[in-house]
Amino acid sequence: MPYYIDAERVSLDDLQTRIQETDLVPSRRSLLEEIDGTFLRLKSHGFATLADLRKSLKNPKNIPALSGETGIDAAYLTLLRREVEGYFPKPYPAGAFDWFQKTDLEKLEGLGLKNTVLLYETLASSGKREEVAVALGVDADVIDALYVLAGLTRIQWVSPIVARMLVSAGYTDPEAISGADPERLCSDLDRVNREHKYFKGTIGLRDVRRLVKAASYVS
Repeated sequence: MPYYIDAERVSLDDLQTRIQETDLVPSRRSLLEEIDGTFLRLKSHGFATLADLRKSLKNPKNIPALSGETGIDAAYLTLLRREVEGYFPKPYPAGAFDWFQKTDLEKLEGLGLKNTVLLYETLASSGKREEVAVALGVDADVIDALYVLAGLTRIQWVSPIVARMLVSAGYTDPEAISGADPERLCSDLDRVNREHKYFKGTIGLRDVRRLVKAASYVS
């Protein structure tokens, strides 16, 4: 399975539904204003999939022209661009998993597995993970653990530390998270954080609800 969602398979209707079902942060709630009419305009100008839209929005310099062509406000398109790009999280470097031995991470980087995309896609099969472990002289459990962690970072907002917390709480793949009860997951993450002190403060239920929803798109 690829690290990123297949944007070609996400229709504009699917994208609209996702935006409407997402608990948007305050700065992006204006995306909901007249969303039906806005997406009808996009479709009438030939946009059929998330891939089509992302291609046109990816370069911010294209937004003024797209605004003029579609009649959609440039500020709206800028927010839409930010929302869409959030579905494709930037890969984290292998070194971000710094609780593993540095020498093991350096061996992986030397093999070309420099970030979460490459770790996840290269180590997708158990046979390949075993092959890499033997070739590098790295414990197989370490390779397996990094594959699981890289898979969790496919979820929007999941950093290596959050992935570590999820694994510690017993959630090792997006499917487990998307099917989780948000209150239970929130409690599990809060317990793990209190035990290991990954960061100050408590885990917010609203953020966990967002996490569960985000996981459903990559599971």
